[in-house]
Amino acid sequence: MSWDQVWIDINIATMDPTSTIPYGAITQGAMAIKEGKIAWIGERKDLPKFDTLSTPIYRGKGGWITPGIIDAHTHLVFAGNRAHEFEQRLEGMSYEDIALAGGGILSTVNACREASEAELFELGRQRLNALAREGVTTVEIKSGYGLDTETELKLLRVARALGEHHHIDVKTTFLGAHAIATEYQGRADDYIDLVINDMLPKVIKDNLADAVDVFCEHIAFNHAQTKQVLTAAKAAGLNIKLHAEQLSNLGGSAMAAKLGALSVDHIEFISEESIKVLSQYGTCATLLPGAYYSLRETQLPPIALLRQYKIPMVVASDYNPGSSPICSSLLMLNMSCILFKLTPEEALQGMTINAAKALGIADNVGSLEIGKVADFCLWDINTPAQLAYTYGVNACQQVVKSGRVIPQKDR
Repeated sequence: MSWDQVWIDINIATMDPTSTIPYGAITQGAMAIKEGKIAWIGERKDLPKFDTLSTPIYRGKGGWITPGIIDAHTHLVFAGNRAHEFEQRLEGMSYEDIALAGGGILSTVNACREASEAELFELGRQRLNALAREGVTTVEIKSGYGLDTETELKLLRVARALGEHHHIDVKTTFLGAHAIATEYQGRADDYIDLVINDMLPKVIKDNLADAVDVFCEHIAFNHAQTKQVLTAAKAAGLNIKLHAEQLSNLGGSAMAAKLGALSVDHIEFISEESIKVLSQYGTCATLLPGAYYSLRETQLPPIALLRQYKIPMVVASDYNPGSSPICSSLLMLNMSCILFKLTPEEALQGMTINAAKALGIADNVGSLEIGKVADFCLWDINTPAQLAYTYGVNACQQVVKSGRVIPQKDR
């Protein structure tokens, strides 16, 4: 048997969705890698004979291996900060009040329009490094802080460049319909025309996006405007997703699911009828506990209903300068359990296999199965539940990306 590397003395949380064992766990396991993919996985006692002299052998010292962490919803490329808005919220202003007063997304837009690509790249690189230290191997990055064609393209170019120069895989999402640009206040339909007829064709021409997103909310875009953008994106062959039901129930989730959305995100105010539609169309529900925490929200997403209808629940950081200024994917595991009452297994599913589904890449990553890409982490833990149980002492011992062991200095 010829392999590129073999891992032994490990326990494995495969997160295999077909397994009936919690975490898809294999105790006293082993795993073999060939050409960047998993070639064999199972109990150590069943490991086939191989050339131990020519094959690198890695010993996990009884630790746990999980799939690489996937953060499926971030706004990681931005300039400036909104610490003053943090103070305003502490003094009683709501996220909605700040946005209507010209703050919020629009304040970050001004900073991003002024920033150079080099500045944005360096800021994004530092943030990716922070996620890499926590075992993140794939991240989604949205645009949406440009709100004009030039800056939206700039943000997406930076996100693409980050993926080319970092071991973390970057999936990019065009979120031109994030807010109504200052120049288009009172003319939302005209701005949507700009998104569809000017921005989107140029994004497609330069191959800058894997998906398209919209903020469907009464402070952003209505049901009809949202549908226009998502329909145009689908017609162009791009995946779609949606910021939906964060502040109110506009029914955007059901509409997006019927159009084939991979995920609907936030969904604190989603109705049972809309959840039934998600179930029918196989759409994921992305939970963003960092935003819930930072905004001190009180409306919880309907976790019991999501479980009842077997909706794949995704957990993501929503890292952004306003509503979730928390650059930590691991903290989201803990928050989703404490705030949303997910089980530790559900939380880890939300940042592995379900996150992969939400990005349309579950055939390749998100669980540890033969034939999938060898993206995984070795953790100094006694049980996978420890990843959600504690925070602050990073237990990530090793990261492997596409079969390559990532040096400690690079994460």
